[in-house]
Amino acid sequence: MNRKNLIILLGLAGFIVMADNWVVSPILPAIAKSVGVPAAGAGVLIAAYMLPFGLFQLVFGPLADRFGKSRVIIGTLAAFSVATALLALGTTIPALASIRALTGLFAAATMPISLALIGDVVPMEKRQQAIGSFMGIAFLGQALSMGIGGAIAYFLDWRGVFLLYGAFAAVVTVVLWRGLRTAAEGETRNPKAPVLRPYLDLLRDGASLRTYLVILFEGVFLLGSFSYLGTVLAERFQLSFLAIGSVMTAFGVAAVIAGRTSAAVAARLGRTRTIAAGLMLAALADGLVVAGSSSLWVTGIGVFLLGFGFMTAHSTLLTVATEFARSARGASMSLVTFAFMLGGAAGTQLGARIIGSSGSIAMYVAYGIGLLLLGLLTLPALSAAARDLTPAPETA
Repeated sequence: MNRKNLIILLGLAGFIVMADNWVVSPILPAIAKSVGVPAAGAGVLIAAYMLPFGLFQLVFGPLADRFGKSRVIIGTLAAFSVATALLALGTTIPALASIRALTGLFAAATMPISLALIGDVVPMEKRQQAIGSFMGIAFLGQALSMGIGGAIAYFLDWRGVFLLYGAFAAVVTVVLWRGLRTAAEGETRNPKAPVLRPYLDLLRDGASLRTYLVILFEGVFLLGSFSYLGTVLAERFQLSFLAIGSVMTAFGVAAVIAGRTSAAVAARLGRTRTIAAGLMLAALADGLVVAGSSSLWVTGIGVFLLGFGFMTAHSTLLTVATEFARSARGASMSLVTFAFMLGGAAGTQLGARIIGSSGSIAMYVAYGIGLLLLGLLTLPALSAAARDLTPAPETA
């Protein structure tokens, strides 16, 4: 299988996982109304997904290094398709949160293990472009998901969203099973790969530790900002679920564009400056959300810039991280997603508290300042790792 086809096939897996991952935000008001809770109270569904999604990265990474990345991707995606469809049966927040947690558990493998497989088969000089293309296909799922999810919630019911996504995930699983059988020839596999040692090595190394800390706080402020955009649009402009999904599609479209352009930007600015620029664009986006309290256009531009800044920074961080612990790349990339989703879960819950006590404007002001400071701190913190791509100590 050539590399282009491999990227497309892995992108299809990422497409449906990201579609499911991000669809709750635009339909959160619909779910909350259906089960009779405030929108901020339904935000627990986002955290319920993010926590196991992040935690089980640490399980699937070593399993992929030991038993094969292709096998882990296919097996977990099959289970994910079943769990996604089961969400349509939930009638209370606790039940929905439990099933959503199960969905997050099985979804945990797809993105990091796919990125690890790309790291195995694509040389460094072409890797950021390959990662950007993969992430672009994956976030196309997120982009379309918001519009499609909003439309289904508007015309039918939010439960139909999960039934449709479960069915589509099952189809993707079959396509992957047939297409990835030959991809195993290009991946690395270590039957004696340790479970804990790769993580200890990564966290002991200064360059990789600083990278993971930046990714953690990126999750806090960036995913935290994203999580309540649907609620802000509903409360601020009284938009329908269909309109909310349409506006939030701008985030995904921007992520697709940035995924295709980030490699060229990094080649000109350098990786550290590219990461910082992406975070600062996201800070500007939060500022526009604050400033756009009476303008849908200004808020919409903020949504677009948040997606563009996110993918510019994140795809570059991912490229840097692929060179940490090359013989345990599954563990290295799993730790990336663990840090990002752990930060996202914390940012979502903290955001709910800020909104509950001070309102959404206060939350976006605080998170915008957080993103700006993180962008500034990135310049000294990651200069060595991003410039030299110095790997952490190799693991046996």
